[in-house]
This record gives sequence, C-alpha cells and structure tokens, in this order.
Amino acid sequence: MAGLAVEVERAGSTAVVRLDGDLDKLSSPLLRERLTELIGDGCDIVVIDAGELGFCDSSGLWVLLEAQRALGRQGGSLRLAHVHGVLRRVLDVTGLSAAFPPDVDPGTASG
Repeated sequence: MAGLAVEVERAGSTAVVRLDGDLDKLSSPLLRERLTELIGDGCDIVVIDAGELGFCDSSGLWVLLEAQRALGRQGGSLRLAHVHGVLRRVLDVTGLSAAFPPDVDPGTASG
C-alpha cells in the first residue's frame, strides 16, 4: 500500500486539504490529526481535494464523516473536490454522497 501525503493550504477560516496516495487504516490517523488541528484552530470550511487519492477504505471514510460532523456542530462544513474512483464508488454505494455538499472546485471553496 502507498502512503498518504496531506498538504494543507489555509486562507482565513477555509482550508484546502490535498490528499495524495491511499487513505486507509494505516494513514487515516494522519488525516484525522490534521483535520482535528484545523477544526480546533477555527476553520469552518474544509475542502478535501481527492484528485490524487488512489484508494479510500472505511476507516478513511469514517475520518471524513467525523470531521463533517465536528464542523457541522460549529456551523461549518466539509466539502469534497475531485472525487473519483474508489472514493466516488464508496460514497455512492453507501449512500453517503448526501452527507457532503456536491463536488466543488477547491479554488472557489469559500463560496
């Protein structure tokens, strides 16, 4: 399995989190840590750019749901961009596509 690179770009209360690699049981704690830091630091909109995400299992999906719930409790949201492949299929099959706003362009995430 490939590792996961997590790159964060922040502008005010909005952050774009670019994922490159595999989001799985081994790498999901890294993403959870980064998202927890952003939420704790006042981000209310977090965009996950999944354009370079190669794989996502249930533990990765759970991290995304946890972050969405945490952001929702403080009036924010977690959005997904460039969703494709395994992540798209997992969201569609589980019915969790509805848990996230429609796919966005990370360059226009604040709107």
